[in-house]
Amino acid sequence: MSLSADALRPQAPTSAPGPSRRGVLGTATGAAIALAAGVTGTTGSAAAADLPALGTYDVVVVGSGAAGMTAALTAAKQGLSCVVLEKAPTFGGSAARSGAGIWIPDNPVILAAGVPDTPAKAAAYLAAVVGPDVSADRQRAFLGHGPAMISFVMANSPLRFRWMEGYSDYYPELPGGLPGGRSMEPDQLDGTVLGAELDRLNPPYLAVPAGMVVFSADYKWLTLAAVSAKGAAVATACLARGTKAALLGQKPLTMGQSLAAGLRAGLLAAQVPVWLNTPLTDLYTENGAVTGAVVTRNGAAGLVRARRGVIVGSGGFEHNAAMRAEFQRQPIGTAWTVGAKENTGDGIQAGRRAGAALDLMDDAWWGPAVPLPDEPYFCLAERTLPGGLLVNAAGARFVNEAGPYSDVVHTMYDRDPGAPDIPAWLVVDQNYRNRYLFKDVAPTLPFPDSWYTSGAAYKEWTLDALAGRIGVPAAALRTTVGRFNGLALSGKDTDFHRGDSAYDHYYTDPAVLPNSCLAPLWLPPFHAFRIVPGDLGTKGGLRTDARARVLRPDGTVIPGLYAAGNASAAVMGHSYAGAGSTIGPAMTFGYIAALDIAAS
Repeated sequence: MSLSADALRPQAPTSAPGPSRRGVLGTATGAAIALAAGVTGTTGSAAAADLPALGTYDVVVVGSGAAGMTAALTAAKQGLSCVVLEKAPTFGGSAARSGAGIWIPDNPVILAAGVPDTPAKAAAYLAAVVGPDVSADRQRAFLGHGPAMISFVMANSPLRFRWMEGYSDYYPELPGGLPGGRSMEPDQLDGTVLGAELDRLNPPYLAVPAGMVVFSADYKWLTLAAVSAKGAAVATACLARGTKAALLGQKPLTMGQSLAAGLRAGLLAAQVPVWLNTPLTDLYTENGAVTGAVVTRNGAAGLVRARRGVIVGSGGFEHNAAMRAEFQRQPIGTAWTVGAKENTGDGIQAGRRAGAALDLMDDAWWGPAVPLPDEPYFCLAERTLPGGLLVNAAGARFVNEAGPYSDVVHTMYDRDPGAPDIPAWLVVDQNYRNRYLFKDVAPTLPFPDSWYTSGAAYKEWTLDALAGRIGVPAAALRTTVGRFNGLALSGKDTDFHRGDSAYDHYYTDPAVLPNSCLAPLWLPPFHAFRIVPGDLGTKGGLRTDARARVLRPDGTVIPGLYAAGNASAAVMGHSYAGAGSTIGPAMTFGYIAALDIAAS
């Protein structure tokens, strides 16, 4: 299995891509990162060369998320010796915490399910979504190698996948967009295949209800279980799966838990070691080429040498307050992300010190979040379901609440840069609460007291009283809700076009007519939830080419250095093609990187 002939043909150094919408980061920026983080590099120094040798491998992979483990599995199956270095005491990173949607157009799983996809449709759609922010050759590399990557993973691990039927592409009206969706997710996996290693799997962001086996695609219906026959049937099916697994003595895993465990099982079979509690300190270079990684292992510094290359898959910088303050707009911080807590930009900083260019550092895989006291809650269905609307500090609507979650946050920042719509407020009525699950709180049940004492939620019997609690003008909120109610009854949102796109109707209530994502607010008490710019992780990082090689600011390649996943600038640019646009490209470029090393 190899890259295309064109991809592997020796090439002259490429010219640097044009500036992104928010500017290219210069060389001084890298120094700012290092200083802000309090990091001093040992790259290429005699001190690093004198460190204890911890081993020599053909390929050294940094990070055990979806990108890193796919890269390591590919390298091993190409006959290369490989080690995975993981900062955390667990493996799986943010992928293990996630719902594990995977967006790979034209792949064998969705084609077998009858999805009417073609390479031409996929190319037209991705180009329309991404625009000029990402080079055409990187887009082609992702689309061209994604299907082969999925086939490879299924052939070399216990992972199997299932189409997320009906989960629309995020912009299905664009050329090549599919209203039925291209996204898929891992099938159920028995965790016993990992033996004792299962105890080292990073826990999920949201635990599956006890005794149930739940897929990402099920949540759409579980939210409606109290008011929908299909929702009740899906809940029954989830319970039946859990019962069956318990009777068989299995440890059923789905979503990100299945993905991470399945990739780890593949590495175990391929005898690839994964070193936990081994953070990257720096990259090691010799004569301008990256030839190893400086790490901390068992409390001491050491050097892991790489004969052929280092692949950085260490995640983004969402938990690095200094980097977020440096590169991203205010208000921002580390408390609103659901990314793995170890993602502090270590690989990005090390790559920058080695001479890499950075892109997209201002952006993230955004989504509206409720800042609950224990951890943020990333809102999907809650802001889309009928009977709720988003308002800003002026008490006015400002966005299509059911639009792609990244777009909602971009609007929060962009609509009025001088006074961002942050926080915003999700306002719902008791009819909404009587019908729908909110996070893991069943309909009609009270929310935890801590939601109210922390200021994440408010409840009042009148809109005027609610406006006073959340600090918005009462008359404006009454006017906004009154207009919204009229639009909801007509079924046509002429203000923000909620419901015009097929995507808007995924997390909605099909029993509500004439528009399944619009219903009036009429039954007190009324509820408001604080909404902030949450994220699944940052999407800026090391600039790479179509072969996942890391580039300098002048467009030349840093020999021996590759990057994939959120440590690299996303192939999605400033947009988001569909559910799984983080993990699908992460796995694909990890796969591409390993194949390129093997072929070089």
